[in-house]
Amino acid sequence: MVATVVIAGVRSGVGKTTIATGIMGALTRRGHRVQPFKAGPDYIDPSYHKLACGVPSRNLDTWLCDHPTVLELFQRASSGSDVSVVEGVMGVFDGRSSLTEEGSSAQLAKLLGAPVILIADAAKVARSVAAEVLGFQTFDPDLNIAGVILNGVASERHLEFCKPQIEATTGIPVLGYLPRKEEFIQPERHLGLIPTVEGTVANDWYDNVINQVEATMDVPTILKLANTAKTPPSSPNVYPETPIPARATIAVAQDEAFNFYYQDSLDLLAAWGAELAPFSPLQDETLPSGANGIYLGGGFPELFADQLAGNKPMHYAIRQAVVKGVPVYAECGGLMYLGKSLSDLEGVTHPMLGIIPAESAMSQSRLTLGYREVESCSDSPVLPKGERVKGHEFHWSTLAREPDNQESVYKIVDQDNRLDGFRTGSVWASYVHIHLGSRMGLASRFVETCSSDRI
Repeated sequence: MVATVVIAGVRSGVGKTTIATGIMGALTRRGHRVQPFKAGPDYIDPSYHKLACGVPSRNLDTWLCDHPTVLELFQRASSGSDVSVVEGVMGVFDGRSSLTEEGSSAQLAKLLGAPVILIADAAKVARSVAAEVLGFQTFDPDLNIAGVILNGVASERHLEFCKPQIEATTGIPVLGYLPRKEEFIQPERHLGLIPTVEGTVANDWYDNVINQVEATMDVPTILKLANTAKTPPSSPNVYPETPIPARATIAVAQDEAFNFYYQDSLDLLAAWGAELAPFSPLQDETLPSGANGIYLGGGFPELFADQLAGNKPMHYAIRQAVVKGVPVYAECGGLMYLGKSLSDLEGVTHPMLGIIPAESAMSQSRLTLGYREVESCSDSPVLPKGERVKGHEFHWSTLAREPDNQESVYKIVDQDNRLDGFRTGSVWASYVHIHLGSRMGLASRFVETCSSDRI
């Protein structure tokens, strides 16, 4: 059984990514094979994990995917590792619902049978932090909070005003702390941390964080706690029992502008017979040779709008593929790229591909965020007409007009059947991100849809 620990927080912004990444890096530095995970539908935090561990980080979401699937995804990825480290999402009890644990880090930790290390913010408190930890401990007695790490500690003296009261009140050991230093703060923008694919995260940030974890956190005890995990067995649920030979080539947009993909979605496509061919809408002038499907994920096209607009050869290549009937499935940033125009953060409007009638613009005040349950309005590459799947939406951009009944991709059933996305010919583009492990058959259908007409 693989050692497993969940690094969760009392709230968002408490330093989960920094501390979890530092622990992953410290364990890796000690020679352990570490498999990183991220709870929830986040695309950015996993990029930090990957640099620390040298392997892709996986998303585990107990609302998007049913529990047998979560266990399958977890155990497939963990099978070759010594220890799995799971970074939580938001606060440990936050998830889909205000009154249940659906989709929360707490639910995931209990499903995995894993101990939780709770990160608490000590920046503006002393012994009062013990009351907060006690509240989390008693809120759900079934959750195994096995350790506490304090963030924002100003000095050893400050630590001595926090640590003894936590341990005396709760019996939970304080396993260390992260001091209050500017060098540990990562720059953020409208969707959170900046993805590492953009190259803005300096290598010395990783070294500084890992060195600090080594100096002020009890890494051996963290590993010892991880070894107490008791994860139940799993069985094949969304993956085929044996990989299927390649039967389609799917071009996947992967560069600084487009990099929001669940690793398991890509792996599922490959397992069900897709040869994945990455390409860059920013740099490349042609699509990968022989591609007979296109997958345009999310990302930050608004930050590279001028460069995307200027790459006319790629516009032509994708338009020609669409003329030939090549299936195109796009999510969020991909929708913006396929549209008529994109107005960036400065209000400058850039022409895009014009394949769908979307005109997108960055909003300074309107964030669209949350889980979605959607129903397909047509037979699409991932879902037959009338069938439903769970997804997630996260964007600041807005559209000049909403789709009508004849052109929409989905009805969002948990929002009064609000229409989403545009479809035309062989193109489906939606704001909703879909995990291809959300239900059996999504990935195999995508591959099957792309297994005929070649470019």
